[in-house]
Amino acid sequence: MRLVFLGAPGVGKGTQADKAAVQYRIRKISTGDLLREAVRNQTPLGLEAKEHMDQGRLVPDSVVIGLVREKLADPLYVNGFILDGFPRTVPQAEALAKVLDERSLQLDRVINFMVSRSEIVKRLSGRRSCPKCQATYHVEFAPSKSGSLCGRCGETLVQRSDDRPEAIETRLRVYEEQTAPLIDFYEKKRLLSHLNGAETVDTVYRNLVKALAAPQTA
Repeated sequence: MRLVFLGAPGVGKGTQADKAAVQYRIRKISTGDLLREAVRNQTPLGLEAKEHMDQGRLVPDSVVIGLVREKLADPLYVNGFILDGFPRTVPQAEALAKVLDERSLQLDRVINFMVSRSEIVKRLSGRRSCPKCQATYHVEFAPSKSGSLCGRCGETLVQRSDDRPEAIETRLRVYEEQTAPLIDFYEKKRLLSHLNGAETVDTVYRNLVKALAAPQTA
């Protein structure tokens, strides 16, 4: 199964991708994780990406596509994958199609997770991350039992620069500008399904499983 999960930052697509990857025994590819890893390692692509991420702007296609291309070349991903947060633009979608075509692969389904803007801001602004082990928490919904410290490794939790209010607004505005043509792109290919991401994690996942099991007719 080869899937793409779309949705604005904070809709929960990463959480759903983690659950689906386990159930369907396929690999998750999070471009956010790929980019943050490149930033931590201070690779040339990572340094270029950091400047854009700190301002809440989309990272250039050349950087993201290069990272995704490397992952898809790994034999571990031939039998299935979930792309979490990629593509975000029509040019990225076209580039992905070319990469898959080179390997005689096709997407099976594209899921668009939908959550209101106000809920997204609430989710993102309260998120805290561990810079050491990458564990994530939320000050309201999922606080660390160790207070301001990571419950897994004890490191001091931080708020990512792109989770600050001013960066969130920029991220959402940029995403909204890019989303409409991308949704139309996949609707024309009869691959797109919409899913309400505002419900509980378990409810969203049950609906996701149903959507993946149903034939695509849209």
